[in-house]
Amino acid sequence: MGAITFTTGETAFILGMVFIYIAITSWLSVKLRSKTSGEFMNAAKTMPALIVAVLLMTEFIGAKSTVGTAESAFKYGMAASWSVIAAAVGYLLYGLFFVKKLYRSGSFTISGAIAQKYGHSTQLIVSVIMIAALLLVNVGNYISGAAALTRIMHVNIPMAMLIIAVVSTFYYVLGGMKGVAYVTVIHAFMKYLGVIIVIAVALSLTGGIQPIVDDLPDFYFTWDGHVGANTVFAWIIATSGSIFSTQFVMQAISSTKSAHEAQKACLYSVILCLPLGLILAGIGVCARFLYPDMQALYALPIFIQHMPLFLSAIVTTSIVAAVFVSVSTVALGIASLVVADFYVPKFKPAPEKQLKMTRYISIVIGFLPLLFVFGVPEILKLSFFTRALRLTISVVAVLGFYLPFFNSTRGANVGLIVSAVGTAVWYILDNPFGIDNIYIALIVPAIVMFFEKVLTGGSGPIDVVPAEPEAVAETAQAGKSEGTTAQANK
Repeated sequence: MGAITFTTGETAFILGMVFIYIAITSWLSVKLRSKTSGEFMNAAKTMPALIVAVLLMTEFIGAKSTVGTAESAFKYGMAASWSVIAAAVGYLLYGLFFVKKLYRSGSFTISGAIAQKYGHSTQLIVSVIMIAALLLVNVGNYISGAAALTRIMHVNIPMAMLIIAVVSTFYYVLGGMKGVAYVTVIHAFMKYLGVIIVIAVALSLTGGIQPIVDDLPDFYFTWDGHVGANTVFAWIIATSGSIFSTQFVMQAISSTKSAHEAQKACLYSVILCLPLGLILAGIGVCARFLYPDMQALYALPIFIQHMPLFLSAIVTTSIVAAVFVSVSTVALGIASLVVADFYVPKFKPAPEKQLKMTRYISIVIGFLPLLFVFGVPEILKLSFFTRALRLTISVVAVLGFYLPFFNSTRGANVGLIVSAVGTAVWYILDNPFGIDNIYIALIVPAIVMFFEKVLTGGSGPIDVVPAEPEAVAETAQAGKSEGTTAQANK
């Protein structure tokens, strides 16, 4: 069970609506394209709080979480909703305790903010870990997105992934933060509308909630289900931690007009995340009730075949929107780290050249996940492994910002490396002794940094921290202006 069947004419109508949607949003990307490095990286600090809130929500509730939460609920019950509700908890904590410190750092990269506490070498290690984690995030986005597109568009997996790569890369390479921000609002609206339609259709097919409650095992409706309390708490910890360190979150926050506006954006994102988690889990549970022998991955798209044609087209478009926005925002974060931490410090380009090279680098990043998409395990497990890697960075950041005792560059570097490697090994070994790899990421950096400080006395940051790309660009432009003025005086 799981195939979606439409006539040739119906398929043509749905695909036509999808292509029209892509054409309109692509035109909008061109219209709102970033014309300077500042607009590409953080929209020149002009984003309203509500727009940023939508960006924050979509960063943790994209195609992977949308399809993955329904898939997990199909197998484990309503407790799968915690995979999304955890984002609401994380953004609440982020807004209360961390936003002001990061905003006032003046950096639009998490590695740049951490460098102010530990130095340049730590900045590079953080950047490498974050780039690796975000690449894996997009691998998951490509897989979950392709799973939906193959059922909807009747194309094979490689072709579906190529479509995702081409369209998503076009969005963010041309638009940058400025273009992606406003196109993402449209994508988010379509995604919300789509899941609301799906849950309405699902409940109409089940005859309401009561038949599901009467038929399915009790654990489907407990707070921890077959997910387990250990995993639920791990999800909350990992999501909160990864929010504290994820590059695109930092970029979105830095694009607001003030720290106060950034805090408002976090609060709005909490309100947006909460109902979505319950709706997605409800879809998965309904699918289990109606199609118990179906492959869990298709718990959400299966309902498209039971809708009137126009609604099927809307939901199909909403899934496509969720795919594109997920890939675009993550890829933008990767590109910003590569440019800010490696390209600009080495080459110190003029503003025009920086923007041009940023777009070239972005194209490569958009297609790179295609090399790693096969043979990946369950989507939701991959998702939380990538959050565990980012949690490692958050632990080091929180210790640096709030506990001056932990000021050793060496301790931070060793803690990051040992924790990242240990977390990856623990994940590959499938969490030995029932200990989730998230807890390895949470505990190991603090332990390593503590013992390094106690045993050696540690040392503060001694590396010179390169300027952010905007600062380099402004310096270069200022140099040109001074040279022109001097020539005129001569």
